[in-house]
Amino acid sequence: MLRSKAFVKRTRKGNVVKVVKEHYLRDDIPCSSPICKHCTHNSAPVLSAEPRSTSTLKPHYLIPDTNVFISQLDIMEHPAIKDVIVLQTVREEIRHLSLPVYNRLNAILADKTKRFYMFANEHQRDTFIEKLKDETPNDRNDRAIRVSSKWYKDHLKTNGSGEDIEIVLLTDDRGNREKANATGIKSSDVASYVESIKDVPELLDMLSAPKAAAGDKIVYEEHLSPAQIQNGIKKGNLIQAPFNISMHNVLEATVVGEVEGEVKTVYILGRKNFNRCIQGDIVAVELLPKSEWKRGASVAMEDDEDEEKMFGEEEMDEINKKNAAMSEQDGEAEPTGKVVGIIRKKWRPYCGFIVKNTAPSQKDAQTATNVIFRAIDRRIPPIRIRTAQASTLLGNRIVVAIDSWPVTSGIPMGHFVKTLGSSGDRETETEVLLLEHDVPYQEFSKRVLEDLPVEGERWVVLDKHLNNENRQDFRDLNVCSIDPPGCTDIDDALHVRTLSNGNYEIGVHIADVTYFVKYGMPMDTEAAARGTSVYLVDKRIDMLPSLLGTNLCSLRSNVERLAFSCIWEMNDDAEIVNVKFTKSVIKSKFSFTYEEAQTRIDDERMQDDVTKGIRVLNKFAKILRQKRMEAGALTLSSPEVRFNLENDSQDPVDVEMKELKETNALVEEFMLLANISVAKMIYSKFPSSAMLRKHAAPPTNNFDQLRKTLAEKGFTLETENSKALADSLDRAVLPDDPYFNKLVRIMTTRCMMQAQYFCSGTEPESDFMHYGLASPIYTHFTSPIRRYADVVVHRLLQACIEADLSYGEELTDMTKMKELCDNLNFRNRMAQQASRSSVELFTSLYFKNKIEVEEGRILRVLKNGIIVLVPKYGIESIVYTSEKAGGPSPFTYDDDDKSLVAGDIKLKTFDSVKVEITVEGDEHGMRQKMNMSLVEPFVEGISVVPTVKKRVIEEDEPKSDKKAKKTKK
Repeated sequence: MLRSKAFVKRTRKGNVVKVVKEHYLRDDIPCSSPICKHCTHNSAPVLSAEPRSTSTLKPHYLIPDTNVFISQLDIMEHPAIKDVIVLQTVREEIRHLSLPVYNRLNAILADKTKRFYMFANEHQRDTFIEKLKDETPNDRNDRAIRVSSKWYKDHLKTNGSGEDIEIVLLTDDRGNREKANATGIKSSDVASYVESIKDVPELLDMLSAPKAAAGDKIVYEEHLSPAQIQNGIKKGNLIQAPFNISMHNVLEATVVGEVEGEVKTVYILGRKNFNRCIQGDIVAVELLPKSEWKRGASVAMEDDEDEEKMFGEEEMDEINKKNAAMSEQDGEAEPTGKVVGIIRKKWRPYCGFIVKNTAPSQKDAQTATNVIFRAIDRRIPPIRIRTAQASTLLGNRIVVAIDSWPVTSGIPMGHFVKTLGSSGDRETETEVLLLEHDVPYQEFSKRVLEDLPVEGERWVVLDKHLNNENRQDFRDLNVCSIDPPGCTDIDDALHVRTLSNGNYEIGVHIADVTYFVKYGMPMDTEAAARGTSVYLVDKRIDMLPSLLGTNLCSLRSNVERLAFSCIWEMNDDAEIVNVKFTKSVIKSKFSFTYEEAQTRIDDERMQDDVTKGIRVLNKFAKILRQKRMEAGALTLSSPEVRFNLENDSQDPVDVEMKELKETNALVEEFMLLANISVAKMIYSKFPSSAMLRKHAAPPTNNFDQLRKTLAEKGFTLETENSKALADSLDRAVLPDDPYFNKLVRIMTTRCMMQAQYFCSGTEPESDFMHYGLASPIYTHFTSPIRRYADVVVHRLLQACIEADLSYGEELTDMTKMKELCDNLNFRNRMAQQASRSSVELFTSLYFKNKIEVEEGRILRVLKNGIIVLVPKYGIESIVYTSEKAGGPSPFTYDDDDKSLVAGDIKLKTFDSVKVEITVEGDEHGMRQKMNMSLVEPFVEGISVVPTVKKRVIEEDEPKSDKKAKKTKK
């Protein structure tokens, strides 16, 4: 039956148009129950003929309403919940309310083992209903759910094959249940239903926390309404920005926004001013009066002990006192503010543990009780959950989700999701860090793997790839790649040859991933969702299946491969005469490590064509680098380490700083040049939808502390632009301290903003600048195996060079490109943090049962401690200047000198100290923590007497038997 509905609407241009929508109603949509003798099933029925029964219900199918999926999705995802009918009404309502929940629901529907059936009730003649006069859309949808439930009940009763299967409407809306019961539909709230499933008791713990009771004491201020927030942002009274909590102080956070006409870092101090926001939330911040701005140094506060209690009035008062103590009325004031609203919550499931002293005693172990959960990420506040499994869960890593954070509760309320494994187990801890950083690490699905070439590893380059695809044949060139040792996903390769006019042809050849990964195929969708490969110490989480990443796309030596090439003609001064881009076929002659390539450059006896080519590339790279430096490009630094892992156990047996060679810079220069050349090209063709990468200039007050500290050493830090900053860094050299300049560059890196992908049509051209590279335009083109942004740029570039290429809205839709950039920025940030967390995990494993004393450098002076970097291991930690954090200290903080003083001993930024390094757990043994204690200078009361226990290799152990390998990170 065909129904039509006509209405008028106004377009964006102001025109009024008539819209007619056709709505088909059918009577042949199957119920998908195998007991039904009436429906024709085009495929095997989804629902079971023998669904679950419970202590209060006969065998039944469930029909949940929308709010069950919104608020109790973890329960619906549990393997115990099967044979569920998802109505089209519910699915569409969820799509409009929450896209993440909608995507998770679709994943459940796609899982055949779950037996969730999507019933198109809005297109079934007997279940479609019109909206009544004065009926709200929500009431209409509730009625549609009840009508469909009644239809299912009657349909199965009339057409069943004798089995008696009930239909149960699952809803927490009491009014909806009462109306359902009045029409003979059996219904249940989620809690009662879960309680009736006696063989799966953990479901009770997964119930979302109840809302706060009316009349409870108000702890926090109410948030402003969305309209008030938007109005405040438009007027400039409020700052909209991501909320970032300090790694060294859980009660200090920052946002970046405009203050008095200048972009500055704004501090937010204390839970009261945090006002119930979580790390990463997009918040609205109101500046506090200048009399309340932050003065003096920050304090170190890794944990707030009071938070482990269930906050009451006394605990909140105590915390507020601690917050007030952080702002003394001396020193230069820095902007502070308070959160007045949350624009977008970034809540997610959190990994952590139950605090032991909040769990019930053994005799009450089976009674459901409130306990406190602490996340591994110290920046996440404690979460109150209710569980009857507390004694069982102690000592395990578990996952908890936040349900709500009312103004009457000092901490958020949540529910148990699942158990990961035992604390301290390396596999468990690795899964924890992947979950904590939202890294998709599941195996590639069958649908994705079906997109791989059917030839598998036997795929080879054929004549058709040259003849039909306008590819250049570069197989005769001396192409080679230069990568870290053990690299298997080789994205890039280089060549150079002399032209007849005396100039040079230099080519950068990049793996042609888009030949295999076409837009819209499942593998492309999966790669877009993953965004990037993630490099951990002991493994790599690939963006693409390994057949492509480490084989068919990898530009390995002596194998023909498809590539996308950027070819320059350059003169002797490395000036670009012209540039062209082409799809190509190459056959790399060598796959060098950085060390092997460096050896060829240095060994004058080697005069073969490939070695001569590498020397030419190295010469040009130095010229290009010099030009970048003259333009204001920054040379920054960060401490990076490489672990040697024992082959069998994968335990770390040694750790060393990464050594950079000339050849690292050689490759880097040509990759940067290719990225800049491609950025110019795609922006010329797609001025509104090119995917570019920008690096914003940091707020000037980010440098305030470093500027003052360097001034005491006699150096001036100029920050007007990147050129001035680069020159300042070059001048910051102490002849008697070779590590000083690198330390300054490490500290400067901490002042920088993060580089971001963006869609060219969403930013003015003046904001395209990449501050760190001093380039007016930039993108990513050179690593498509491990970065999805490069895949998109390859498609844009191909559309630029192939005039007859037909391309879709994926390259021209500015909104979609912006959404993709936002996801890639998030994935890239999470991948970096996961990599750092992996290094921290293996560092903890390396130092387990060891005590070592090493030289460190002070990066920052706090009121109650110093932050020390140990160059040998690239690790940093807080060294408290008291026996206990927050306790009495022999040191006093000198605000004028920005130092800690005890008698004639003074601790200042850049100073050398000796520290004892150990790894210890907290009092509950659930958090492994790098601990540093001061050894030199010796201060009575806080310095430790060193007891060094270094790893000793048995003298008679043959070196050849020490099986260890180096991993790429």
